[in-house]
Amino acid sequence: MGDLLGVAVLGAGHMGADHIRRLDRVVSGARVAAVADPDAERAKEAVAGLSGVSVHTEVEAALGAPGVEAVLIASPGPAHEEALLAAFARGLPVLCEKPMVPDSTGALRVVEAEARLGRRLAQIGFMRRYDAEYGRLKSVLDSGRLGRPLMLHCTHRNVSSPPGFTSAMLIDSSVSHEIDAARWLLGQEVTAVTALRPRSSSGAPEGLLDPQFVLFETEGGALVDVEVFVNCGFGYQVRCEAVCETGSARIGDDHSMLVTTRGTAREEVPQDYLVRFADAYDREVQAWVDATRHGRVTGPGAWDGYAASVVAEAGVRSLESGGIRTPVALAPRPELHAGTGR
Repeated sequence: MGDLLGVAVLGAGHMGADHIRRLDRVVSGARVAAVADPDAERAKEAVAGLSGVSVHTEVEAALGAPGVEAVLIASPGPAHEEALLAAFARGLPVLCEKPMVPDSTGALRVVEAEARLGRRLAQIGFMRRYDAEYGRLKSVLDSGRLGRPLMLHCTHRNVSSPPGFTSAMLIDSSVSHEIDAARWLLGQEVTAVTALRPRSSSGAPEGLLDPQFVLFETEGGALVDVEVFVNCGFGYQVRCEAVCETGSARIGDDHSMLVTTRGTAREEVPQDYLVRFADAYDREVQAWVDATRHGRVTGPGAWDGYAASVVAEAGVRSLESGGIRTPVALAPRPELHAGTGR
């Protein structure tokens, strides 16, 4: 491995372009070696001004490009399985944006393919694990000083949903972050999901069931509720409150700036997840680069991506059934060999 880790970035859209910028300007120890996107002009625009980067329209061409030693997948979710398996076939470590694979059957194939290798190659992009506020909440819960966690109250709001956003995507795209955060914060698997909805907001596109209220039950007896509202119109807000036996802890209230001018004061609300979680993304990618350069894989893995897909599918089934409680059934977890960085 050279002085700088050569990374192939798959996908040059909103997320991919931001990761290209991050690898070039923020993260140390890495460089963008190749970019792949079906839209060649978009890929060229994303790497404008960077030297030594090859541009491709096919995944395999980018993975086989000179200098590629690792892969960052930021393409749409349905393309992830093929890209992950192609990276595994070349023995390339991967940071894959969520969802790892949207459908649980495909996600399990990825888990099983990695298990057959006998070593971890995939880190999944649940960046909230790298957010400073979430990290403090995790430390408080792990310390036990508030007693056993009983409930998590979560809020996930977006200014507006992009074109083509579906009612199911409120769960399998947006709430997937809360699924992973809940599993991580509590150290428990989700056993059942109930997805309810109030009357849709007048600000939601026609036919979109927005907002929604999703309830998770966990194997340890905790309850997790999530208000997801992707067309709230005023800002991007993510909050989480843990209610425990002897106290509570809440995050997400103090991440904005207060502007005072000409006798008025107003609080600025982030308008985008790339703003609210900019530091978390930076920490996540830096941790991945550092670990990869030392031959390790850390952070949320393929099993976490699979579990999130299974829970999300149960949530979508509950939504489509009119709010029927839907059990979550995980497959047996394949084991990797010892010393693989699990």
